[in-house]
Amino acid sequence: MDIYLIDGTYELFRFFYAVPSAKDTCGQEIGAVRGVLGSVLSMIEGGATHVGVATDHVIESFRNDLYLGYKTGEGVDPALLSQFPILEEALQSMGVLVWPMTEFEADDALASAAAKATQNDRVRQVIICTPDKDLSQCVVGSRVVQLDRRRETLRDEAGVIAKFGIKPSSIPDYLAVVGDSADGYPGIAGWGSKTAAAIFSQYPHLEDIPKDWRHWDPMVRRARPLAESLFAAWEDALLFRTLATLRVDVPVFTSIDDLLWRGPAEDFKRTCEHMKAPELFRRALAKNASQTLP
Repeated sequence: MDIYLIDGTYELFRFFYAVPSAKDTCGQEIGAVRGVLGSVLSMIEGGATHVGVATDHVIESFRNDLYLGYKTGEGVDPALLSQFPILEEALQSMGVLVWPMTEFEADDALASAAAKATQNDRVRQVIICTPDKDLSQCVVGSRVVQLDRRRETLRDEAGVIAKFGIKPSSIPDYLAVVGDSADGYPGIAGWGSKTAAAIFSQYPHLEDIPKDWRHWDPMVRRARPLAESLFAAWEDALLFRTLATLRVDVPVFTSIDDLLWRGPAEDFKRTCEHMKAPELFRRALAKNASQTLP
């Protein structure tokens, strides 16, 4: 079987800025929610049987306690933030397993679900549906891959190396020195993507980098100032790597069968009527009927 793990936060943001505004029967904005539901349902209609969706129920996480500059919900459109709990409830009503994150982030849930799923011999492949570079650290050979559904591109381990110049296991170290503006940490002064790729392709982790810059890969120009910059900010680099490292111990599911889509719950019709989206109920009902026919 194949396991599809979906970044619900990314999907909700994507649809919020891609589809027209729509209101439910109470006047609540739900355009993005309807977009995500239709998108997930399309995956199921296309043959996905085992599906899980992770969301950031709140934008903040344990990482905000580690670093004050880490991303928050400040500046996010309230009309978007208000749709997170609606999406979570609607997905559950549609029969999809959802992980609403509060202490952890959606990325941590996806990483944990991928790690747990690969422990089951029945799983052929785990497809993490997000273009987020953080999730590239979870890619394993061709068994755990990343799918950018918008661009229709699939990235296995060879694809990660082709894009970043390093193996998936080095992604947190790479992000630690390059920085991640989306997550709010700056990286190490003077370090760019090409430099980081050259270093971490030779020395997979921060601790592997020689303290003497003269032992660095000769392809790295400006080795001395880069070494001085890194080791002067060593504690920051370790902290940023911690921020970039996804957790794999988040409680996600007990059995792989928990991810099996068995059709919508009894209240999904009412949910769709409330969202003024009866076609979603008809599609889910039709798909469920086709699965149960002899």
